[in-house]
Amino acid sequence: MGNSIKSAQFILDSRMSRAASGSGEACFDLGVAYSCGTGDLPIDLIEAHKWFNLAARSGSEQGQTMRAEIAEEMTAREIAEAQRQARAWIVATQLRAA
Repeated sequence: MGNSIKSAQFILDSRMSRAASGSGEACFDLGVAYSCGTGDLPIDLIEAHKWFNLAARSGSEQGQTMRAEIAEEMTAREIAEAQRQARAWIVATQLRAA
């Protein structure tokens, strides 16, 4: 069991790093991980929506579709929080790139 946790964490870390570089595919993968509870990750629709939103911003049609699907299961407040977190991620990654 320890190995699967380590590999899930490694996959998460590598996707996070690629997402910070602007990879829409990595953002989509993170959205899937949080919406499905990949590895030992708890299902977190706010995090999933954030990552699908960032994937959609990168031009991912799948990201747009998945964002719309999980939004149906979320409250307006949860969606607003996910959007706030997505904006914060964009600002943070732009500051790091500058």
